[in-house]
Amino acid sequence: MTPEDPEETQPLLGPPGGSAPRGRRVFLAAFAAALGPLSFGFALGYSSPAIPSLQRAAPPAPHLDDAAASWFGAIVTLGAAAGGVLGGWLVDRAGRKLSLLLCSVPFVAGFAVITAAQDVWMLLGGRLLTGLACGVASLVAPVYISEIAYPAVRGLLGSCVQLMVVVGILLAYLAGWVLEWRWLAVLGCAPPSLMLLLMCVMPETPRFLLTQHRRQEAMAALRFLWGSEQGWEDPPIGAEQSFHPALLRQPGIYKPFIIGVSLMAFQQLSGVNAVMFYAETIFEEAKFKDSSLASVVVGVIQVLFTAVAALIMDRAGRRLLLVLSGVAMVFSTSAFGTYFKLTQGGPGNSSHMALSAPVSAEPVDASVGLAWLAVGSMCLFIAGFAVGWGPIPWLLMSEIFPLHVKGVATGMCVLTNWLMAFLVTKEFSSLMEVLRPYGAFWLASAFCIFSVLFTLFCVPETKGKTLEQITAHFEGR
Repeated sequence: MTPEDPEETQPLLGPPGGSAPRGRRVFLAAFAAALGPLSFGFALGYSSPAIPSLQRAAPPAPHLDDAAASWFGAIVTLGAAAGGVLGGWLVDRAGRKLSLLLCSVPFVAGFAVITAAQDVWMLLGGRLLTGLACGVASLVAPVYISEIAYPAVRGLLGSCVQLMVVVGILLAYLAGWVLEWRWLAVLGCAPPSLMLLLMCVMPETPRFLLTQHRRQEAMAALRFLWGSEQGWEDPPIGAEQSFHPALLRQPGIYKPFIIGVSLMAFQQLSGVNAVMFYAETIFEEAKFKDSSLASVVVGVIQVLFTAVAALIMDRAGRRLLLVLSGVAMVFSTSAFGTYFKLTQGGPGNSSHMALSAPVSAEPVDASVGLAWLAVGSMCLFIAGFAVGWGPIPWLLMSEIFPLHVKGVATGMCVLTNWLMAFLVTKEFSSLMEVLRPYGAFWLASAFCIFSVLFTLFCVPETKGKTLEQITAHFEGR
């Protein structure tokens, strides 16, 4: 029987057991779009090697004091919050493809400004521009990939968004060992430039083209990506193509909206920033000769376990991985809190001292042993986060919203994520002073417990379903 025989024309977006699309260009298109997350991962990781280099810089090079260094790291999240709002507007009006092309401009411009910086304000301006691009890329790339992928590989390709983010962070860490901050910024221009070139020859998503009543172009894009139009299900395109607050009364809108925003909030409240903050300190306590190795170890663990998540996402499902991830983070943050409780001295110790390094009241050997416990807890946390709560909130955000509200809804999710990241990063020291480190980690453990319960009772499984079936689930059809 040949592929052209009518008996083989089964719905490709149907239930498991039917044929699957065989087009391979969808993987190339997903890779091109994922260069945006690679760029924003590099922008996030850039501050780690660049700040020490800038703090050692002598005139006429710009120099960062402690306050400026704090803003150099955090201002990216403010730019990204604004980028999330801009991306939500762009993705519905300019389209998914053009939005990705446009976000490469502030990426390259921001790194170019940093490269040419003569003072601190130019450095902060460049970081703000790269942050703006991060916000747009973090919204548009998952949407583009989810709309071009067929259900059998949507989990794999959608998880590659977070995989490319952590690869970008690791690349910045590794390159920072051999490049000083200006040349590191030059390297940062490479991924968005490559994305610009590749996306020029990639199609717009068929679903967006259908919302613009460009059916012939949509079918041409589908043939390019999947190799055939066979089994394609047209998404429901209603007369209402813009968001109005009154739509929030509809279950098909407010249910995914609550889920998407909550997932983004829980991701940032999980304690991931606290773990990153203490990584080098924990390695110092474990008597590592080079504590800067902590950043690379964390980066490698993130890449490996995010890759594992991508490979098993379409088999294990989103809910199972979120639950397992949350449970791993509950245990690891609880162990972290216990570690800091045991290694800190009495009430006379200042909270500020606790921020820089745990003060041990134990013998040296016992302190080193406890530090190794902390290293193990840190690795468990990073692995658990990478398997579930790292990639899946971004993947679900791109899957659960109907077409006509996707831009605004995903924009609010991204805005929530980056604003929470900014608040947690900037207020972390204050939280340490009020609760002490062990209290802060136990609080993170409580949030992780809530995230597991929220997943079990509120988050639907989207594995193997078309985007139209997911929309129908929320609408009760």
